[in-house]
Amino acid sequence: MGPALARGGHGAASAAAAPSAAYHAPLPARRAWRDNARIWWRELDKVLLGLIVLLMLVGTAGVLAASPAGAADLSTSEKTLDPFLFFKKHLAFQAVGLALMLGVSFASRDDARRIGVLAALGMFGLLLLVPVIGVEKNGAVRWLNVGMSLQPSEFLKPGFAVALAWILSWRLRDPNLPVLAAASILTGVIFALLMLQPNLGEALLFAGTWFVLVLLSGVPVSHLASLIAGGAGLITLVYLTYENGRHRIDAFLGGGTEFDQVDLAFRTLTNGGWFGNGLWLGIRKNSLPEAHTDYIFSVIGEEFGLVMCAAVVVIYLAIIVRVLLRMASEDDLFALLAGSALIAQFGGQAFMNILVNLKLFPSKGTTLPLISYGGSSTLAICFALGLLLAITRRNPFLERETPGLKDLTSRALPARQERPKEGRR
Repeated sequence: MGPALARGGHGAASAAAAPSAAYHAPLPARRAWRDNARIWWRELDKVLLGLIVLLMLVGTAGVLAASPAGAADLSTSEKTLDPFLFFKKHLAFQAVGLALMLGVSFASRDDARRIGVLAALGMFGLLLLVPVIGVEKNGAVRWLNVGMSLQPSEFLKPGFAVALAWILSWRLRDPNLPVLAAASILTGVIFALLMLQPNLGEALLFAGTWFVLVLLSGVPVSHLASLIAGGAGLITLVYLTYENGRHRIDAFLGGGTEFDQVDLAFRTLTNGGWFGNGLWLGIRKNSLPEAHTDYIFSVIGEEFGLVMCAAVVVIYLAIIVRVLLRMASEDDLFALLAGSALIAQFGGQAFMNILVNLKLFPSKGTTLPLISYGGSSTLAICFALGLLLAITRRNPFLERETPGLKDLTSRALPARQERPKEGRR
């Protein structure tokens, strides 16, 4: 019996060892594209996507109204442009931009961070080439000819927002890291490169993005005054050294004349009254330069009325508020910073353009996001919104218990030494 038991025991041991010897680690499951699409649709902020598509539709109508005026302004005695040339191109840009936005929104939060950082590195490299091989238009060198007119600063904006948010989020790992200094140096270099073009409007957007991120990352209140003073000093320096910008600011403060672009835009905006003159029935838009780009908001006012202009403002506000409410309960510092920076860029550019058309801000040459005609600007904005949609994606079945903004900013501050409680030994 002993040998039998021994043989049985040995056999049992062998049987027990056999499965482990033949064991293979399970392969990671690969989801079909339909499963990924279902997950994407479940996690996507559909309200935000709907507002973005609505704004793109408004932009299509706006370019349809402004295209004849833009074509007439750029036509010459030798060549007459098709009145609907810009409208046809805008449809193509909108279609490609929408596909780009949806494609980027499929990325996970980590992949969105990687895409943003790579975009920042690539576009920063191209921005360095602009002073060397850039193409001049209207007295400014901002574009590269790569088969199409590419403005690197447009694509750098969303990449910059994501990269800077990633850098500043390192404070959670080590409060002693000099992330604020690194972010400030990077912003200063980009600001200087943009002023060489010159491009004051874009430079202000980059500086504003930096300011928003620094505030949200938990900068001490004692440093806030120095930041504001530094910004005021920088604006003064730009005013003294940037001749074109100084003339525009002086004209704005002096009230301008009837021949100024801003004054022409305001007259065009108010010419349609509350409900507009009707599609293609506007008159003043024909004497307005850049009617299909920088001053398309005024064309919308003349042809569709001030009520439509108010509706456009409401849509922009709805997009901004929607994102900020989502960010207020965010439990990841990088997502909070990146989402807030992207929407700050989007809203800042929109309202800078609108204020110019309302004669409340000097002309800066910025387009109206998703509404103005433009290849680089349309694709870059859609790319930025794709990153925003990816970052704001959430599993609806997971509850969030953290207070979000308040908790994250306090955690981003340098850790203080805890004072011992009474009775502790």
